[in-house]
Amino acid sequence: MNLKISSTVLTAAASALLLACAAPTAATGPALPQTDAATAAALDAALAGVHRSDANKARDGYRHPKETLTFFGLRRDMTVVELWPGTGGWYTEVLAPVLKEKGTYYAAHINPAESPQGAQDGLKTYRAKLAANPDVYGKVIVTALGANALEIAPPGAADLVVTFRNIHNWMGREWAPKVFEAAFRALKPGGVLGVVEHRGNPAVPQDPKAASGYVNEDHAIQLIEAAGFKLVGRSEINANPRDTKDYEKGVWTLPPAYRLGNQDRAKFAAIGESDRFTLKFVKP
Repeated sequence: MNLKISSTVLTAAASALLLACAAPTAATGPALPQTDAATAAALDAALAGVHRSDANKARDGYRHPKETLTFFGLRRDMTVVELWPGTGGWYTEVLAPVLKEKGTYYAAHINPAESPQGAQDGLKTYRAKLAANPDVYGKVIVTALGANALEIAPPGAADLVVTFRNIHNWMGREWAPKVFEAAFRALKPGGVLGVVEHRGNPAVPQDPKAASGYVNEDHAIQLIEAAGFKLVGRSEINANPRDTKDYEKGVWTLPPAYRLGNQDRAKFAAIGESDRFTLKFVKP
């Protein structure tokens, strides 16, 4: 008898939990988007694609791209903006093929008018990468993002804005508040902002310039919510407890940068890439 009652109670509780997860809430409005089976298959195909180098594929074990994008609720019919995809476009290699048939992908790259020559050269390299493989990247829309270049997509057009390991860069330039305001403007109501960043030690006060490359999670949340966003989810997908976060050369001591060259390289390789927080926000 007790076993039957317990099973009934557990079943009812599980059903209630599922309904609660799917139902709209006062904080988030309509239920947040969820990755569907077709998008999951498209992610698998993109990650296995021949357009990706072996070196980039080797980073999957640290960066967990499928799990991360699924946590953000990516669907292949979305309009997605990636903020500062970088010279190599690591996530561009994943997002562009997933979105090319049914969605739209904006790559909001560094604004060359506000950047040193090295960054301008990086943008040229990125554009050359897109031009060299039009079958994969031919529909990518490149826009500019800087303190004075905030039209990263048509206002209210985006379903999802994502950024990977960039907050420290914007803090160093004192651009961060404007960047998140630009992301807020680009998203439609109910749209999602997905963020991954090197996680700082909460016992160490936040450097306003984030010179080490690490950003305290609570500081990032305050910064982003100040732009109007609401935090709706956290994930430990990209956590790495081996990262001690106390390196003289900052986060770039770790792979893939190895700023110390061969000095203690095996030690840092064993640590792996940095400990990272993964956060999901919504535009109310």
